[in-house]
Amino acid sequence: MIPELGLAALWLAAALAALQLIGGALAQRGAGSQLSPLVRPAAIVQGLLALFAFGMLLWSFAVTDLSVKLVATNSHSMKPLIFKLSGAWGNHEGSMLLWVTVMSLSGALIGYAERRLPERTMQATLAAQGFVALGFYAFLLLSSNPFERLPVPALEGSGLNPLLQDIGLAFHPPTLYFGYVGLSVAFSFAVGAMITRQVTPEFARVMRPWVLAAWVFLTTGITAGSYWAYYELGWGGWWFWDPVENASLMPWLAATALLHSASVLAARDALRAWTIMLGVVAFSMSMVGTFLVRSGILTSVHAFAVDPERGTFILALLAMYIGGALLLFALRAGSVSEGKRFALMSREGALVFNNVMLSAILGIVLFGTLYPLLTEAMDVRVSVGPPYFNPVGAVFTIPMLVVMMVGPLLRWRSDNIERIKLPIAKLVAIAVSIAVLIGVLASIGVLPMLGLVIAIPLAIASFLPLRGRRLLRVPIATWGMVIAHFGVAVALFGMASESAFTKERLAAVYPGQTEQIAGWNVTLERIDPVAGPNWTALEARLIAQRGEGDLEIVSPQARNFWAPPQQTTESALLTKWDGQLYAVIGNQNEDGRWQLRRWWKPFVTFIWYGGLLVALG
Repeated sequence: MIPELGLAALWLAAALAALQLIGGALAQRGAGSQLSPLVRPAAIVQGLLALFAFGMLLWSFAVTDLSVKLVATNSHSMKPLIFKLSGAWGNHEGSMLLWVTVMSLSGALIGYAERRLPERTMQATLAAQGFVALGFYAFLLLSSNPFERLPVPALEGSGLNPLLQDIGLAFHPPTLYFGYVGLSVAFSFAVGAMITRQVTPEFARVMRPWVLAAWVFLTTGITAGSYWAYYELGWGGWWFWDPVENASLMPWLAATALLHSASVLAARDALRAWTIMLGVVAFSMSMVGTFLVRSGILTSVHAFAVDPERGTFILALLAMYIGGALLLFALRAGSVSEGKRFALMSREGALVFNNVMLSAILGIVLFGTLYPLLTEAMDVRVSVGPPYFNPVGAVFTIPMLVVMMVGPLLRWRSDNIERIKLPIAKLVAIAVSIAVLIGVLASIGVLPMLGLVIAIPLAIASFLPLRGRRLLRVPIATWGMVIAHFGVAVALFGMASESAFTKERLAAVYPGQTEQIAGWNVTLERIDPVAGPNWTALEARLIAQRGEGDLEIVSPQARNFWAPPQQTTESALLTKWDGQLYAVIGNQNEDGRWQLRRWWKPFVTFIWYGGLLVALG
C-alpha cells in the first residue's frame, strides 16, 4: 500500500504541475483570471505531494520492502539503516525522485514566500518552474517508476554498490541535487523576467539568493565528492577529470559566473542580458550533467542508468527547455538593455573579465567531456584527461586568478590603476620572491610552481578589501567575498603542493618489515581478519613514526562484500597539519609478502579546507 500511495502522490503532483503551467501561461495573456489565483497554491501542494512520495520511498527502503523492485535491486536486509536510506537515491529512479522533490519544494517555497516581484512576473516564473517539473514527472512516471512492484517479492535484496556504502556518499548526491535544482529556479526566474520584460535590479536581488544557495550546495557537494573519491577509491587522487566529475563542475563554473553577474545587476543595474544568458546556461549544464549520468553512455561509479531510451527522454527535455529558453532570449534580446555603462578599468570590468574566463573554462571542460563520446559514436576511441584539461584550462585560470587579486580593490563604475599601484607592486614582489625561492630550493613542474606563486599573493590580496575599515561594520557580503577568495587561495595552495611534492612508495613487505617514505618509518605489524554488518576484511595494522615522534597506528583494509559480491580497498589516512600519510593494503604474494602502497601528500587537506571556506563565503 505504501508504494501505491507514493505513486498516486506523484500523479497528483504532475497534475498540479500542469495546472501551475497552464494557469501561469494564461495569466500572461490576460485570459487566466480563474486559474491565476491557483498557481501559487498548486506550487505549494505540488511540493508537499512530492515530499510525501519521496517519504514513501524512504519508508520502503527503511523496512526493506522486497516487493518493490527498486528496493530489491538496491538494498539488503543486512545493511545498516543509514545505507538503506541512502540507497533510496543511490540509483537512477530514486535519484530522479529526489531531484523532482527538491525542485517541487523549491517551487513551493517561491509560491509561498516570494512577494517582491510583480505578480505577473511571479506567475510566469512559477509557470516556467511547473513546465520544468512536469517534464521530470513525465520522465519518472513513464520511464523510471520508483514504485514499480515485482510480480513475486524477492527473498533477499541485491544490495547497493559497496563503493556507495559510505557516509560521504550518503550526503554527497543530495547536496549536488540541491545545487542543480537551485539552478532550475534561477532558470525559471530568468524565463519569467524575459517573458514579462522585467530584467531589473529587483529581479536580480530576488534571484541571487537562489543562485547563491545553489552555488554553495554545488561547492560543498563537489568538495565532498572529491574527498570521497580520494579516500574511498584507493587511488590517492582527488580529481580525475572523470566525465561525471566534469558534469558537476560545469554547472558550478556557470553558477559562479551567474552569481557574480547577478550581484552586479542587483547592485549596479548592469549586465542584464549577460545575467539572463548565464541563468539559461547554468541550468543547461545541469541538464547536460543529468544526461551524461543517466543516459547510459558513460561507465562510472557515479553513473546510474544503462537504458538509452531514458537518455533519449532526457535529451528531449534538454532540447525542449534550453532550446525554448534560447529562442525566447533571441526574441527578447532587443528589449533587454545592458543597463548602466561602466569603464573597463572598474570592479564591474574585472567581474566581466573573470566571467569571460569562467565561460572559456566551461567551454574547455564541455568540449573535453563530450569529444570522446562523439568520437566513440564514430568507432574512434579517444581519451581526454589531465594532459588536455590542466594546461589548456590554466591558460584561462591563471589570468582569472590574477584579476581576482586586483578586482576587489577597484572602484565601481570607473577607476584609475594608479590608485592601487602600490598594493599591486607589493603583490608582484611577493610572487617574484616565491618564484625565485622555489626555483632555488626545488625542481617542480610549471603548473604547480605557478599555483604556489599565485596562491600566497592571492591569500594576502583577499584580505586587502578590509584594510582601513572597522571590521564590525564591514558588510556581510564583503566578508563573504573575502572568505571565498581566501578559500580559493587555500585550495590552490593545497592542489599545487600535492601535485609538486607528493611521494609514493609501493613495496611487498613481510609482517614486521619497515619501509620509509618522506621521513616516515612505516612498519607492517600484522594482518587481522575483521568483519562488519555485510562484509569481511583483512586489516593491516601499520605502525607509523616520523623522526623521533610518537608511534601512530593506521589500519587500511581489503574488504569483501557479499551483497553484492565485490572487493573494495579501504584506505587509511594519518592527518597532520602539513599533509597526510595515505596507506593502502593489497594482495598477498605467494612468498607471504603483502603489497603495501603508501603516499605522503603535503598539504593535501588544504584542498578541502579551501573548498569549505569557499562554500562558507
